Amino acid sequence: MEKGSYSLAAKISQILDKKKLDSIEVIDVRELTALTDYFVIAVCSNTRQTKATAEELEYQLEQQGNMVYQKEGYSTSTWILLDYLGVIVHILYKEDADFYGIHRLWQDGIQISPSI
Repeated sequence: MEKGSYSLAAKISQILDKKKLDSIEVIDVRELTALTDYFVIAVCSNTRQTKATAEELEYQLEQQGNMVYQKEGYSTSTWILLDYLGVIVHILYKEDADFYGIHRLWQDGIQISPSI
């Protein structure tokens, strides 16, 4: 699962890199949690961008045969979570990202270049 998860995290990073996001982080959390292998954290400047980014990512991945297992947060679009089993994508509005500090929660994970 790890190699497939890494490949999926790379695809996600490449798709998100084409958007004008505030930041993108890819974190290897395999040694920290059994939930997933990688977190991808994308920070957007507004809620419209958050929703549009999540929708575009879902669409692009679906076209490549990667279906989202579970998703949450579309109703407010301040923090959208897309679970692809080996990779969990967090797409956050900047204010929520600053408030919750999710990247700090997983700072012990291994940072991977967003353009992997």
